[in-house]
Amino acid sequence: MKSYFLRLASLLGVLALLAGSEVVAKNGAKRLIARQTPQTNGLQDIVTWDEYSLKINGKRLMIFSGEIHPYRMPVQSLHLDIFQKVKSLGFNTVSFYVFWGIHEPKRGEISFDGFRDLQPFFDAAKEAGVYLIARPGPYINAETTGGGFPGWGTYTPGIWRTSNSTYVEAYEGYIKAVAEKIAANEITKGGPVILVQSENEYSGWYAPYSEDFVYEDKLMKSFIDAGVTVPITTNDAWPGGHYTSVDIYGYDSYPNGFDCSNPYTWKSDAVPEYFWGAHMDINPEDPNAVYEFQAGAFDGWGGAGYGACAILLGPEFERVFYKNQYAMSTTMFNLYMIFGGTNWGGIAHPGVYTSYDYGSAIAEDRTLREKYYELKLQANFLAVSPAYLTTRPQNIYNTAGAFTGNQALKTTQVLDVVGKKTGFYVVRQSDASSNALQTYRLTLPTSIGQLTIPTIGGSLALNGKDSKIHVVDYAAGSNTLVYSTAEIMTWATIDGRDIILLYGNAGELHETALKFSTSTPPAVKVLSGSATIKEKVLSGGALALQYTTNGQSVVQVGSNTLLYILDRANAYQFWVLHPPASGPMGQFEKENPIIVKGGYLLRSVAVKDGVLAIKGDLNGTANFEIIAPTKDSASVTFNGSPLSLTKTSYGTLTASRAASLPNVVVPNLSSLTWKTANSLPEILQSYSDSAWVTASHNSTVNPRKPATNVVLYAGDYGFHTGNILWRAHFSATGTETGFKVNVLGGAAFGYSVWLDSTFIGSWVGDAVHNQYEGTFKFPSSLANGSKHVITILQDHMGYEEDWTTGNDDFKAPRGINRYSFVGSTSTVVSTWKVTGNLGGESYVDRTRGPLNEGGLYGERQGWHLPGFNDASWATGTPTTGISAPGVSFYRTKFNLNIPQGVDYPLALVVSNSTTNPHFRSQFYVNGYQFGKYVNHIGPQLSFPVPQGILNYNGENTLAVSLWATDVTGAKLNSLDMKLTSKVESSMATVVNQPLTGWEYRRGAY
Repeated sequence: MKSYFLRLASLLGVLALLAGSEVVAKNGAKRLIARQTPQTNGLQDIVTWDEYSLKINGKRLMIFSGEIHPYRMPVQSLHLDIFQKVKSLGFNTVSFYVFWGIHEPKRGEISFDGFRDLQPFFDAAKEAGVYLIARPGPYINAETTGGGFPGWGTYTPGIWRTSNSTYVEAYEGYIKAVAEKIAANEITKGGPVILVQSENEYSGWYAPYSEDFVYEDKLMKSFIDAGVTVPITTNDAWPGGHYTSVDIYGYDSYPNGFDCSNPYTWKSDAVPEYFWGAHMDINPEDPNAVYEFQAGAFDGWGGAGYGACAILLGPEFERVFYKNQYAMSTTMFNLYMIFGGTNWGGIAHPGVYTSYDYGSAIAEDRTLREKYYELKLQANFLAVSPAYLTTRPQNIYNTAGAFTGNQALKTTQVLDVVGKKTGFYVVRQSDASSNALQTYRLTLPTSIGQLTIPTIGGSLALNGKDSKIHVVDYAAGSNTLVYSTAEIMTWATIDGRDIILLYGNAGELHETALKFSTSTPPAVKVLSGSATIKEKVLSGGALALQYTTNGQSVVQVGSNTLLYILDRANAYQFWVLHPPASGPMGQFEKENPIIVKGGYLLRSVAVKDGVLAIKGDLNGTANFEIIAPTKDSASVTFNGSPLSLTKTSYGTLTASRAASLPNVVVPNLSSLTWKTANSLPEILQSYSDSAWVTASHNSTVNPRKPATNVVLYAGDYGFHTGNILWRAHFSATGTETGFKVNVLGGAAFGYSVWLDSTFIGSWVGDAVHNQYEGTFKFPSSLANGSKHVITILQDHMGYEEDWTTGNDDFKAPRGINRYSFVGSTSTVVSTWKVTGNLGGESYVDRTRGPLNEGGLYGERQGWHLPGFNDASWATGTPTTGISAPGVSFYRTKFNLNIPQGVDYPLALVVSNSTTNPHFRSQFYVNGYQFGKYVNHIGPQLSFPVPQGILNYNGENTLAVSLWATDVTGAKLNSLDMKLTSKVESSMATVVNQPLTGWEYRRGAY
């Protein structure tokens, strides 16, 4: 059954019964399959679906989507750049999380101001012509602190992610507020949102808890009551049949794992084949929907780095694993992540570091990896293959040796069961780990009979870690390809000619056969390139062409067909663009394609009065070939400047355009004037902690009960991010010889301890421990009755996620679990004091939000902000550092003057120090914390900072905190600012995020 509220209006139900048939789902309930009868949720009729695919306004649509998190890109004006890159891939949708914790950091105070405003994200998606799948939680996971839950949840009683009233009451205000924002931007109201997800991977429960159906229904009702009318979805962590009461159930898959340290190693059985059967067991009346499929990997502290992740999940992975999903008729397919962004401030949970690059197709600095171009081939193929949307796999579990006789290969037959014509044959290696080359011939049923291919002789080849989609009886304009072993990137009918782009690896043998209806086969002529074409007329009226895919050759077949025969490198260079139509949803137009070869990125095309206006980005000289209607391309401009055109012998246009990449001056940070000040006055005898919060709670609702007489969990006192400081006041008995303390901070955390002004040691941290008990020896005996202070500076690496319901993992505390005085059982701490970020949940910096700054003295004073007067500070640099344990703050200023019309991303770059290696630094650019560096754990050395946080045309402030955890002090080995790319760009003008400057902070201590 579907959800509790409205499944179908009664009339729709009658029609469905007349048109459909019943199947028994995995849970034993009878499910109706409405054969090609659109299903709705009864609330609107724009977004509908059947067992094959989603439909928008009655038209089938392959949902090819990528995940982006707006909170990981705080520069609102850069959303459009990323959406345009997604659109140019051939994708039509973006899925996005909303992070409850940054919108409601203090209970009852919900904000959508500044970088938290979702409207610019919605508007950019619409401008680019990209649909949205909204995923507002309340739980999101996402390698985000607390899994997206607000910090105040750690001291809210009751088990979260259940129908527990305290939890329901906690999320109701947020869900109402965010759902109203989403509902206002639904496609039903002219916006881009087409689906809304309820919860996230609600799939695992800690005994005695189990799936809470009351919670599921309450949450869906909250969305609907707030105005959501589009279908509601959920993402099971695997095809487990959880939360099936939503409109369109789906699942997640990360089949290649997260071991980026072995980027060339795949498991032999890594490619899943059971998903189709599971889908048919769970929800056969809906499309096969994968709401998260692996497109990269997160990387943890001490990890291999995202460069390695991009190899593990690179173009080879895309070819094998994504094509396997197509073999299971997946028509709703979201890749996590397509752009990862940055865990700036305290966004991350302890399992990841500042970068959330994810090894994605679009890197953290918004540059494009090779895997971007591989994805472009696949997405554009599916966009012109409507027969795929009504397919079914025919031989799941019987794929080894199928159609090839080679047991080392698996071939899945995927047939259009509605049109009953087109077939897709997906070939891959049986052993996913193999690097061997396999040769084969295909024996396939076609409309002209069974054929063994290649029909002209020779054999096909498949490299290890590769996969291909061979088509049978595939319609391309007026042509029918009886078969093609070369893959199809795209096709279009332009000025009455069918243009078909075929590709394969360089040097591979391929065959394509085209039907003909005349008494003689069409003439074949190579118009450009070096291809040698062998021909064979097949009985039944088809002409087979055999060739190798090397470079680019253009072959004319008959009078109205051009075949572009391409190797993969050349196929990567083609873009399929669509001029927008009129009307408010014109950017979503998918008719009248224009095909252009050349350029690092082509963003858009427009046609007016015979002028074809192309916008794009170049990183070198582009040699364009433009395939467009003659009436629309009398002249062509690129980024507003006319191109000098030459017409080829076959009527396309060519032009050359060199990138304009002006030199710019990037500041030499080592030559700047730096100022420095001590940022740990808390250990000085003269320091007063009277303004700190007294840690005096005698109990906590936290499920992890402390072994201390007062609660020493920072979250219970409203401090949820960054560095935390504790001060313990005590009178000595005279027998104490040291202090033993168990501190909790999350993976890769560290802490340092002082007795009065004397450093007594640190736990420097590692990638494994999320808590650590250390014993720290006092330098000398203490006089009986003397008064002392223990000061502890600890790191807070974010809250744990809460994936397993019932365990409340996100409440795992940050602070002190137990302590004792070595040599004395009678010493009593008279007062514990605690501080974190200034104001705690009532955070001071409303511009940068609740997670941007922690509890270091310099942060509390606002030393990281532009405009702070550091004139009285001493001169000193972070690469000189400090010679003793403690914390120093550093500030400098520099100007940038980077012209419009280019995209020159910049990063702060450090190098690992092996001398005095134990230190922690944070980097603040114009007040925004865009780097957390732990030298001895790593691995991140480059910290991209986007334009808009960096002021590209004016003054910038850079601040650095340096926390030395060893007795010998520490320094940065180096600190530089470097360009990571140089691209001439047509991206929209970047508007700086508010770079709010320093002003007096009342109550700062």
